[in-house]
Amino acid sequence: MRNSAVCQAGKIGTLGLAACVAVCSAILLALAPLAFSQERPYFVAYSHEMEEPGNLEVENYSAIGRPNGGNRFWGNTTELEYGVKAWWTTEFYLDSSSVANDSFVFTGFRWEHRIRPLAREHWINPVLYAEFENINGADKGLKEIVGHDGAGDLTDSNAIARQERKREIELKLILGSNFKGWNVSENFIAEKNLSNEPWEFGYAVAASRPLKLAASPRSCAFCADKFAAGVEMYGGLGDRHSFGLHDTSHYIGPAVNWASPRGFTLSFSPQFGLNDNSLARIYRFGVSYEVSQIFEKMKALTSGRRGNAQ
Repeated sequence: MRNSAVCQAGKIGTLGLAACVAVCSAILLALAPLAFSQERPYFVAYSHEMEEPGNLEVENYSAIGRPNGGNRFWGNTTELEYGVKAWWTTEFYLDSSSVANDSFVFTGFRWEHRIRPLAREHWINPVLYAEFENINGADKGLKEIVGHDGAGDLTDSNAIARQERKREIELKLILGSNFKGWNVSENFIAEKNLSNEPWEFGYAVAASRPLKLAASPRSCAFCADKFAAGVEMYGGLGDRHSFGLHDTSHYIGPAVNWASPRGFTLSFSPQFGLNDNSLARIYRFGVSYEVSQIFEKMKALTSGRRGNAQ
């Protein structure tokens, strides 16, 4: 991968970086076995479940919307999620944004860590989340809504919006519960711009369940156990100086995913704004693929090539 023309140091432009991510993702997917686990169909809320140690999940999520008085946008996030330990998952994000009648821009990166302090399953399972963000104002992935974020923040052109630098720390308390096939997840969010800005707050809540708990005895692509469905709601809670619901935005919508026999999980959610400060609609799409024991497979692949060369 280091010898790829698009990945050479000092030669990665906006489109080159996107091509590099696509090439690297394709190589990772080629190493994957045809095995998968049921994913939660959430786009903003996090469940308490962690990535399996040694596994790498490659994900791509999109948010599509149009603010009043603005152009339709496509916010894109490519994610690499790795299970370091049973209690520790880390994830790296690359963000980009495309706006109709405007341009495509790379908007930055994020690096998160999730720590699960309690190993066993409990009635309520807490997870601690910390993330560093280095993005700009053109970012439209809408991975969370905090403070007084609203539809009006999405109307500027990319040339203007990207001039705003956002180096931020984001903290979350994730609470999750599983019972009778249902998962219920609650996220409490606190975000701080490292410049002289107040703490901003937000939330996300979600619930989902597979359409059928028991796996089908026959092999089929569209059996009920391959689908999960639920609902997700999220929004801002103001900041340290004006905590509450005034001048904030909120969204709710159904969510569904399908785990294909080839190992891909496809997700979709139409989400609807609940007040005048929100976008009328956001359409979210996602695709993910889990590579089990990624480093062992890369080691075996490298050893096999060396053996063939001898």
